[in-house]
Amino acid sequence: MKSIDEAKLEEDIVYRYEYLAEFIGFGEEDVSAIRSVIGNFAPLIPQIVEATYDKMLSYDATARHFVPRQHGYEGETPNSIADLDLNNPQIKFRREHLQRYLMNLLGHSYDKKIATYLNVVGKMHTPLAGNKKLDVPLVQMNALMGLLSDILIRTIAGFGLEAEQELKVQRAFQKLLWIQNDFINPFIQRIKKITSICFHKDDVSHPVYVSVRFPRFYGNSV
Repeated sequence: MKSIDEAKLEEDIVYRYEYLAEFIGFGEEDVSAIRSVIGNFAPLIPQIVEATYDKMLSYDATARHFVPRQHGYEGETPNSIADLDLNNPQIKFRREHLQRYLMNLLGHSYDKKIATYLNVVGKMHTPLAGNKKLDVPLVQMNALMGLLSDILIRTIAGFGLEAEQELKVQRAFQKLLWIQNDFINPFIQRIKKITSICFHKDDVSHPVYVSVRFPRFYGNSV
């Protein structure tokens, strides 16, 4: 039985990535499978991104997170979700980010550097990335990752690969998305507040509400 330093999993992003990759079984064969479809995949990235944002802008719970100024964006921001569509300048900015992210998944070196990259992606969806108003709930991030997973499966199914190779490519992307999802969750848990904790003795009509932050994960690794 292999021994795992569980405290280190919460402090060292490289150790965490290597553990997840080993446990899930994400290795060189998976990297090769991903890179084998670069020629098929890359031209379809704009289409994948458009489908993803079209879905996110069809629900107020996801669309509202594109109203505050996005990290790194310096242009005009929308006034409300009513101003949002695929051609809104800030949405175009976010679409470009997702395009680069998908290209990075295709061509990134899967070594220690990928752990840092996946960690940054997780961080940028929270107030820890600079904009205190940008605080995407875990349920919405899970919805996004689930949507991407389904879009990728359908996209890969259209490549016309041999059945065995298609399965290898689909499995490789699914493993990678699960690892990415794990690098999103701790940041959201880190800033999640416990509210409406009531401390009282005799007078329940005057509760005291406090906010409690979860412990900081990953030390200073971000």
